Amino acid sequence: MKPNIGRVDALCRISLGFTVLACSTAKLVRKPNEGTLLFAAMCGGMKVAEGITRFCPLTYLAENNMSTMQEQSQDENHRH
Repeated sequence: MKPNIGRVDALCRISLGFTVLACSTAKLVRKPNEGTLLFAAMCGGMKVAEGITRFCPLTYLAENNMSTMQEQSQDENHRH
């Protein structure tokens, strides 16, 4: 996996991810059967992992999709 996000972006993801994870975990103690809090905790954990590895799957898909679209556009321009 090649890093596809910068250092500042990674630090922001780690900070905000830990914040979301801590808040949702604290609220899960009071309401353990709340599905949205569990989902928020999982999203926070995912953001922490993205920050640590400096790899975002959504960014990778977006960049890959953009390069594919550009290649198709260039192929169409060369045909005409």
